[in-house]
Amino acid sequence: MPIWIKICGNTSLEDALLAVEAGADAVGLIFASSPRRVTAAEAAWIARRLPATVEKIGVFVDAELDEIYSTVRACGLTGVQLHFEAEPGLPTRLRERLGPQLRVLRVVHFDAGAAELIAGHVAEHARNRHIHAVMVDSRTATAVGGTGVAFDWVAARKTVFGDAGSLRLIAAGGLSPSNVAAAIAMLQPWGVDVLSGVEAAPGRKDPDKVREFVIRARSAAAQKRVAD
Repeated sequence: MPIWIKICGNTSLEDALLAVEAGADAVGLIFASSPRRVTAAEAAWIARRLPATVEKIGVFVDAELDEIYSTVRACGLTGVQLHFEAEPGLPTRLRERLGPQLRVLRVVHFDAGAAELIAGHVAEHARNRHIHAVMVDSRTATAVGGTGVAFDWVAARKTVFGDAGSLRLIAAGGLSPSNVAAAIAMLQPWGVDVLSGVEAAPGRKDPDKVREFVIRARSAAAQKRVAD
């Protein structure tokens, strides 16, 4: 199965279309404190001008059900990324109100010092049929996403990715065109997500980096399939 690729942190239609033309499966629109934050009006204008075949994922931090619901409806989003410790029932309630076609991604922040505990959280999310995939990201003292810092792939391979089975795991955090192939070879994820690694400046994409990221991710995933 081809790898799923999301280009996150789009702030303009130009950048979102660049991701689509490069071959990404999804674009991310951030509704949280960030240099890449967009308003609902801006996101709606972008999302409605993208092909129906590309996923439009809203990224939320510390958001309530009603806020997420109204944003999804107003912007025509096809999925949500819960980038915070949302209460367990939120994915279920979102899909009850927005329909089973809504893609819900849960995020966990990997810490090698608490790898077994995090693996338990991932397994718990995997049992929730309303969660489509789990994104494993890095974090810093000041940022929960878009850090540009990779987590410990070796520790994550041993505890989270190595026994994923049919669970859809998305690798994020510090990925770029220069290391995405290595990440895929090491972690063998279902998908990859990139933000700062393909930027020219915060909130503005570098076309060459976006295209190179997608090319290298697709190539690495294809090589893995051949090896299997």
